[in-house]
Amino acid sequence: MKSIESVRARIVSRETLGKILEEKREEGQKIILTNGCFDILHRGHIEYLSNASDLGDIFVIGLNSDDSVRRLKGESRPAVDEESRALTLASFEFVNYVVLFDEDTPSDLIRMIRPDVWVKGADYHNIEELPEYRIVMEQGGEVKIIPLVTGYSTTDIYNKILGTAENK
Repeated sequence: MKSIESVRARIVSRETLGKILEEKREEGQKIILTNGCFDILHRGHIEYLSNASDLGDIFVIGLNSDDSVRRLKGESRPAVDEESRALTLASFEFVNYVVLFDEDTPSDLIRMIRPDVWVKGADYHNIEELPEYRIVMEQGGEVKIIPLVTGYSTTDIYNKILGTAENK
């Protein structure tokens, strides 16, 4: 299989992912899930994602669709289309699967995947108040918070590109 085909094979539908994960779960493999927009990838994302993948055997990224990103971040986002974002994420050796979701939250995706661990970045304060937290806990999973890499954020990159970053 050519390299790009093997990368594309990691981008799967919910239905396909559900079947794959049932097999992996039966084999006793630990399933890790994170989710996000991952619009402009940077060092912070890479360190966060690689650290998340280290928590288990199968690492799944739930990727917000373009429509979902626009609703969450505004009409000017995403800068990079969903197909390109999914392909980039799937190209990382530590990512097993990427699945798109169109909802504003990953609640339905979490219910379907039933991750052993749901991972979020430390920019989420009061994680226990998120409905996704309760879903994960009710399903017997756990939630892990991974520290952010200081100085790297998509918003900072946007500001720098647009010339609105603070001069220090």
